[in-house]
Parts: sequence; structure tokens; C-alpha cells
Amino acid sequence: MPARFRKPRVLIVGCGDVGLRTAAQLRSAARVFALTSSPSRVSALQRQGITPLLGNLDQASSLRRLAGVATHVVHMAPPPLQGTKDPRTQALIQALVLRSAPVAVVYGSTSGVYGDCGGAWVDETRRVNPVTDRAQRRVDAEAWLHAWGQHAVPRVSVLRIPGIYALDREGGTPKERLQRATPVLQPSDDVYTNHIHADDLARATVLSLWRGRPLRVVNVSDDSDLMMGDYMDWAADLWQLPRPPRISRAQAQTELPAMSLSFMSESRRLHNQRLKQELRLKLGFPTVREGLQNPTVV
Repeated sequence: MPARFRKPRVLIVGCGDVGLRTAAQLRSAARVFALTSSPSRVSALQRQGITPLLGNLDQASSLRRLAGVATHVVHMAPPPLQGTKDPRTQALIQALVLRSAPVAVVYGSTSGVYGDCGGAWVDETRRVNPVTDRAQRRVDAEAWLHAWGQHAVPRVSVLRIPGIYALDREGGTPKERLQRATPVLQPSDDVYTNHIHADDLARATVLSLWRGRPLRVVNVSDDSDLMMGDYMDWAADLWQLPRPPRISRAQAQTELPAMSLSFMSESRRLHNQRLKQELRLKLGFPTVREGLQNPTVV
């Protein structure tokens, strides 16, 4: 067979920043396709060695061309912004089952599905407890993929992802928040925060395609063990900016937007043993200290 058919064919759905980083790492080992709803992105994807496929997760009829295209699928597309369900994941699955199912699917979920854990260490066996609609949409997507994995796909992997950062990622550092002097919680009210560098997340995604176990959940988090306020203080010192003001939780209810409040209402620390032992990922950036001081993977 021609070489282009012998290589694994990987479809990336949701080819944003992390998707592009994942594609770059796959380029020599696989033929990479990407779903895009924007014709203006076609040439940019092609320049990066990616075969673009036009389609829209909100228009199920446009997804039929995805059937049978890929042997492996990376699903990084976010759910809609409203509601507690994820019809996009449902539409994607319904399109892919029109022909032979892929051998592996990796889904990028969120660690927010665990809800507030009171600062406890959390592994993948903990029951989900989504509090926000945003987290409930992710739980719905996970459920669709779990059901699919039980009946058709040999290997479905779910990556539960915390805050993604990188110096070369848009909005990938707390610098703008510090420049705006956005408050953080006082120590007695503060919460733990978890992080993963965008390049390490891309590497974990690739490893999951080849090494992920069937119906397996993996926390993709680095080794940082920081409360949010301490993290922001450290970053402020790094960039020689004023440390953010500290306020009480009661003050935060009136001074901060709903999105910021939601992140400050949940506290947990993610165990990452499966990431290291099963996927055998060696973190390029073990903590945010390495990631924000050194833009190059060691």
C-alpha cells in the first residue's frame, strides 16, 4: 500500500492551540487531519502539514465526511456555552459510527468535573461532582464517550485537564491579571490550583493515542502544589509586578466576575500517577516555576 495509507490517520477535532501542538508532535508518525468550521483556516492548517476538513459540530449534516477518515481521534472541542449537555460530542460520535470506528479516541475534559474537594488530593477514582453548568457539560460528553467505548471503540481515554499555561499561548500566563491588579483570596479563604504546560498536555495527548488503556481516565496535571494566591504572588515577583490585593471570600462575591468566582470556589490537588506510570510521560515542565521561566522544553 502507498505510505500515506500505512501511517495512522489522526483526526483532531478542536484544533486550537493544544491541537496544533499535538499535530506538530504527530507529523512524522501519522497523517493528521483537522476539523475546522472556518474556511479562512484552511491554508494555515495546510501550511502546517495538516489536512483540513470543513465541518461544524453544530451542524450534524456537515460531519458525514468524517466517517472512516481516521484510525485515531483527538477530541478537544469545547461544548456549547449554555446548558448542561454536550450535543457536539453526540453529533461527532454519530458521524464517526457511520463507518468503521477508530481504534482509539482521546478526549480532553476538565478537572472541574470533580467539583470542590476541600483541598484534598484527588485521583481518577473519585466520583465526579460537577457544580457548574460548564463542568456538567463535560460530564455529559464523558458519558457519551464512555458508552461508545463500551460498545465500539477499543480504546477511549479521557484526559481531565486543569489550567493550561505557556508563555507562547494566548492568555497563557497570569501577567494580564496581575497588570489589572485583579484580587485574590486571603490565605484563610484561598484554594489550591492545578496546572499543566500546553506542551506537556500535547505530549500526554499523543501518548494516550498509543498507550491509553480502554475506558481510562487520566489526570493531566504537573507536580505544582500551590494555593492560588501564592501562585499569583510568585508570578508577580517573577515579572517584577505588584502582588495582587488579597480580599475575603465575602468581598469576592461582590467584586469579582462569575467566572473568576467559580474557579475560586473549588479547591483540589490532582494526583498524576497514571500520567507518569501508565502513559510514561516525563514532564518537560514539572511545575509552573520551570514553565514560566523557561519557554523551551528540557
